[in-house]
Amino acid sequence: MSSTDVHESRELKERVIEINRVAKVVKGGRRFSFTALVVIGDEVDRVGLGYGKAREVPLAISKAVEDARKNLFTVPKHGQTITHEIVGRFDAARVVLRPASEGTGVIAGGGTRAVLELAGIRDVLAKSLGTTNPINMCRATVNGLQSLVRPEDVAALRGKTIAEVLPVSAKRAETEEEPVEEAVAEPEPEAPEVTEEPAEETSE
Repeated sequence: MSSTDVHESRELKERVIEINRVAKVVKGGRRFSFTALVVIGDEVDRVGLGYGKAREVPLAISKAVEDARKNLFTVPKHGQTITHEIVGRFDAARVVLRPASEGTGVIAGGGTRAVLELAGIRDVLAKSLGTTNPINMCRATVNGLQSLVRPEDVAALRGKTIAEVLPVSAKRAETEEEPVEEAVAEPEPEAPEVTEEPAEETSE
């Protein structure tokens, strides 16, 4: 089975981020409809964001899911986190994504958390620096994830080895740990011997 077939066989989970009611003013009054922002992913390495609008909520969600399926992409990962720090931008939204050590968890809020979790990222630090509009924040997060690159891709592009393109901190982590010299306890200095001098006899 090829990798493409494996990707297609994975079950895609969906999560509704926001449902909003919008009104259109016409001659006879107002016409209400609903918009839905949905993110789908297999919680491994694929994720997609979609937006739908309809007169009823279930139809808006189904439209958003169809739109998200068209926008699926694969996220470069290093273990359970991302490969490097990146800033995602979309309109007035800016989202900073930083790799985190194992056990950190997903430090993010709102729609950003949903996108990262369904992308299969378990340890990451995220911070929004711009607008709090859910649509723009999610699209800024997707922009950041799509801008990530793998070290092997950069090495192949620049004609270097992977070790040469890694940052210094990553090189240190991959090199073998230097043996730690065991501290040898120095012998304690012997206490000088104290000789008791015989007390002088006093003649009365």
